[in-house]
Amino acid sequence: MTGPPAAPGPGGPRPKSGRPEGRTVGRHQLARHARFAEVSPDVGVLDEQAMGRALAEDPTAFGLLAAMTTATDERLRAAAIRLSSRIVLERARAGRASMRGVSRLRPARGATDGDLDIDASIEGVSAARTEARPVGHDDLTTVHWARPRTAFAVVVDRSGSMSGPRLASAATVAAACALRAPEEHAVLSFAGTVDVIRPLVSDVAPALVTERLLRLSGHGVTRLADALKAAREQLAQARARRRVVILLSDCRSTEADDTVETACSLPELIILAPADDHEQAARLAGLAGARWGTVSHPLEAASALDQLLDARLVPDPLEILNPGKG
Repeated sequence: MTGPPAAPGPGGPRPKSGRPEGRTVGRHQLARHARFAEVSPDVGVLDEQAMGRALAEDPTAFGLLAAMTTATDERLRAAAIRLSSRIVLERARAGRASMRGVSRLRPARGATDGDLDIDASIEGVSAARTEARPVGHDDLTTVHWARPRTAFAVVVDRSGSMSGPRLASAATVAAACALRAPEEHAVLSFAGTVDVIRPLVSDVAPALVTERLLRLSGHGVTRLADALKAAREQLAQARARRRVVILLSDCRSTEADDTVETACSLPELIILAPADDHEQAARLAGLAGARWGTVSHPLEAASALDQLLDARLVPDPLEILNPGKG
């Protein structure tokens, strides 16, 4: 059971409240869920065992947990964020199909760069000695890191239409991308301004990114074009051949801007919209030639992402000509 943290010592620093910038949810409103009293029997308390039982019996109980990440009760909110983060990462790991974005060590004979593979080069060196000639590049094998195949820029809408479950979906997608492209993935959030939560190349851990996303709260206007431009700038630095912007939003831009033109300029765009509010997302996808899908539950987000990634409309010609090379 997660209870209130210890009080700070006299004169010591007080912990930050972590209060969301947008609307919070009181215990009275959370109590509308049938299992709230079971998982939070007192103020500031989250019974993780009870929450585990609730999730085992009814996976939709994660919606309650996601709602608690915006609780007015600060201690309950912090406990819900910690538990949600763990569950999100576990689901993202369990659902991954492959590590599409991971760089791999690859051997190459005759290459002038990379690290010498002594064991693999013995045969070539022996042949050169037998033939009484100098050892050349063609006799040596080196290994080098192949560039990652995929880079992601995850763009999360944190405007007024977003809620706890929608941000939990975004956190799940961000965690899934971190596992698929650990070297090159960026995470951005936007409303009236764009914030880079994780730059494309960074050592920020997936767990920290997940917590940062879960601590967001929907508020403000939706400047969608600015967010897509920022994602494009992040991907411009990528070494990967495939560069994908993943937008989690209802796509209700509140300003007349160049959203469609910007979306069309992206190398590849995938939109994941809430199942109950996807009309504008479908429209933008149609105008921009993007693929899109809906998410009705936070823990379905990773599998929805995989389906859209695997349904790539136009195969990369280089991959067809050179299968297995990235």
